[in-house]
Amino acid sequence: MGSQQQQQEVKHIEECSVSNALGTWVFSVAGALLAIPVGIRRKSLAPLVFFGTTGTMLDIIMGISACEREHAERQMKLLEAQSSVDSVGDSET
Repeated sequence: MGSQQQQQEVKHIEECSVSNALGTWVFSVAGALLAIPVGIRRKSLAPLVFFGTTGTMLDIIMGISACEREHAERQMKLLEAQSSVDSVGDSET
């Protein structure tokens, strides 16, 4: 049963990571918008590549950290629930 629960947790983390990575686009757009005038001024696509990839990387990192935070909160709730059940069981005996 523990293995099945671990598989569900891994699946949830993967789904969370994907949905958060796809749901965040602010830094990607901001990087592209910043890169356009810089690229025009320098007459190069290098700023677009740099700022675009940096923004995308920030979006992915923010999505993963939000997912890890959500996972940690779920684990804390499970531990609190388990400890409260254990304390009720100890007080009855």
